[in-house]
Amino acid sequence: MRIGFIGLGNLGTPIAENILQKRQQLFVYNRTTTKAHALVKKGATLCTSIKELASTCDIVLSIVSDDAALNHITKGADGVAKNLSAGCLHICMSTILPETASQLAQIHKKHHNHYIAAPVMGRPEAARAGKLNFLVAGDKSKVETIKPLLQDAGGAGVWDFGDDPATANVAKLCSNFLIISAIESMAEGINLARKSGLDATVWMNALTQSLFAAPIYINYGNILLKEMYQPPGFTLKLGLKDANLIMEQARATNAKMPIGQLMQQRLNEGVAQGLAEHDWTAVALMLK
Repeated sequence: MRIGFIGLGNLGTPIAENILQKRQQLFVYNRTTTKAHALVKKGATLCTSIKELASTCDIVLSIVSDDAALNHITKGADGVAKNLSAGCLHICMSTILPETASQLAQIHKKHHNHYIAAPVMGRPEAARAGKLNFLVAGDKSKVETIKPLLQDAGGAGVWDFGDDPATANVAKLCSNFLIISAIESMAEGINLARKSGLDATVWMNALTQSLFAAPIYINYGNILLKEMYQPPGFTLKLGLKDANLIMEQARATNAKMPIGQLMQQRLNEGVAQGLAEHDWTAVALMLK
């Protein structure tokens, strides 16, 4: 299979590197071509347009920043959907609205190819360690064929959410809501511990080795304790984008999310305070 990759950002690059290492061939496209140079040196083939990449490949993986960027690379005469051959696959790893996934799945269907939602859980360091999780939904037979590819991409887990691509994106938004909430809770707890004269590192170590022995608490707790807000693994402005998507989905489904609304407000405040390009754990700085 000829595999293409679109979107060489902080997370896309290590995922693409994993695929290239395992598969020995990869076609890549990125709007900023300089970001592709390191992969080209390792053996990837650089395409000059999305149309060229899609018409060359059997499977195209994409991970772009938001719904607008995904619509741009997928729709239109030069987009992925029109230029993929019949029966070929577009695997989207972006965090987007479920409605966007449904719309793009229909566009691909009109062109007789397939859209698979596979939003990814994990930071760049998790990608390099092969500890990502993919939340997958789409045509069942196609999902089964791509599981080995997602494992090669760094997936420690590939979780199937059924035939409707939108469901994987619902799962991702719900998951990111929990992460955003956990970051804020840990930041506030660490701040309270320190202001109360408690060694916050000792306290967090006790928790992450007992009641909260989970990657989110271990990894993000470490970042918060060490205040490692630069360089960002995931920027605060992208965290706000996700919070906006979460609240948009909540409005669409009439789901009450008072904590979600609070986190949207907190991230908005962070951007206003000049923290947009910091790691999203920098919400902790607003407590000082």
